[in-house]
Amino acid sequence: MISHKNIVVTGASSGIGKSIMEELASQEGNRILAACRHPESITGYGDKVIPFACDLSTKEGVDALFARAEELFDKIDLYFCNAGAPYYERFDYEDWDRIQRLFDLNTVPHIYTYSKYLHHLNGREGRLVYTISAMGEMALPGYALYASTKFAMKGFQQAIRDETPENLKISCVYPVSTKTNFFNVGGGGRKMEPPFPVQAPEKVGKAVVKGITKLKEHIYPCPVYLPSKYLMNVVPPVKKLYIHAQKGKLRRFVKRVEAEEKGIVEDIKLKHQLKR
Repeated sequence: MISHKNIVVTGASSGIGKSIMEELASQEGNRILAACRHPESITGYGDKVIPFACDLSTKEGVDALFARAEELFDKIDLYFCNAGAPYYERFDYEDWDRIQRLFDLNTVPHIYTYSKYLHHLNGREGRLVYTISAMGEMALPGYALYASTKFAMKGFQQAIRDETPENLKISCVYPVSTKTNFFNVGGGGRKMEPPFPVQAPEKVGKAVVKGITKLKEHIYPCPVYLPSKYLMNVVPPVKKLYIHAQKGKLRRFVKRVEAEEKGIVEDIKLKHQLKR
């Protein structure tokens, strides 16, 4: 159990971030600063949860969050870096700003947060928790940019552990597909087929808090993920089949997008093609 802690949770208004926040709020004595872009959606938790609006894709947003946390807490015991978003697409375009936006949300602020938190602690004990993603270990078709941001975080945490002083501990979380708004955002509001398997965010939240309670450095909320990863490593054709299935999902999604752009979504022939 995690109790009587001062906690910051980012991305707290929905999905995994909200589930982590709710799990922590259910335990005794915790005070949580819940950071997100839409704090009006965070209600009903009493004085345990303090909503805070900020844009964590900017330096100013991260600085403002730390300033608010230091107004409320003498020390931040736990800091959850959960804010992030995907693109689901065929990466075949030239758009520097679009690429930059994803790294500015998924990667740069989380690396910057490490430095901010390290100096905030000033030798006191604390734990930084990064929600990375299973796609930070195995990239999938349609998620080239998203996986790049997560592989960057995987590399950062691996290297920084050898520099981190003893007082600061790091835990990393690797969720599989989760039933959140994640895929709606990734597909730009269009229907898409998430990678298998899919978990409920509540299960992820419980697994994360349980893993932190056990002081785990790496947390895998889905019980079949590690066995599946091992199987794919020792039997490469299994991985090849899985990737082939994901390629098919991307192909159908791209056809659907192209059809919408041409205004022929209701075309019977296209519907037949999309079922393939």
